[in-house]
Amino acid sequence: MWRFLSAFVSPKRFYQRTHSWQSLALVLGVIFLLLGSSWGLFFAPADYQQGDAYRIIYIHVPAAFLSMSLYAFMGALSLSVLVWRVKLSGIMLRATAPIGASMALIALVTGSLWGKPMWGAWWIWDARLTSEFVLLLLYIAILVMNESYLQTASADRLIAILTLVGVIDLPIIHYSVYWWHTLHQGSTLTVFAKPQIHTSMLYPLCIMLLGFMFFAAYLVLSKTRQMLIYREKRTRWVHELVDGGEL
Repeated sequence: MWRFLSAFVSPKRFYQRTHSWQSLALVLGVIFLLLGSSWGLFFAPADYQQGDAYRIIYIHVPAAFLSMSLYAFMGALSLSVLVWRVKLSGIMLRATAPIGASMALIALVTGSLWGKPMWGAWWIWDARLTSEFVLLLLYIAILVMNESYLQTASADRLIAILTLVGVIDLPIIHYSVYWWHTLHQGSTLTVFAKPQIHTSMLYPLCIMLLGFMFFAAYLVLSKTRQMLIYREKRTRWVHELVDGGEL
């Protein structure tokens, strides 16, 4: 177990092992995205109430899910930074933030495009929309701190503290449709309940979700590897990679 965990703690081992993981995540992400988008846009039936407008869920739902999942992942990384002072976690925390922010922005934009024909307005201060907007602001704050502070361990801890403070927004986003009366519909997919969507529409949605997850994993790994080389540029193992022509 310790050998397995050491791959995520040692910068050198992480860089060596994630090369193949990064390539695999990219291939799977592209395959699932192409398959899911083709199925959802051209073969899934139109909704009996929303018509073809519902098809935006194949982008909106995965983006919204990833915006929350990536922030939860950042919360776990923040604990690792603050409790165990893991350098790699601080680097990955910084690398994940822009991908999560992009997902939150996509979720809000596609939600507005969906809301206009459904609700008659581009934006309303609905509980779910507002809490998701707060999540985007948290991402932006983290990105500002990322650009304002040097790549140091102390700066990583400041970003980790801000990230942990924002974790409180995640349950608010998830339970907002149950705690308050909102226009936003309830969860389409839940772990223990029957999906609120027909299987002909559900399967491409699940495939798109997998595609978003694998592609986000590729982006996080790629960004982390780049930042890792920059942070470790004075170490011996990076010099060995340069001398060996691997960089």
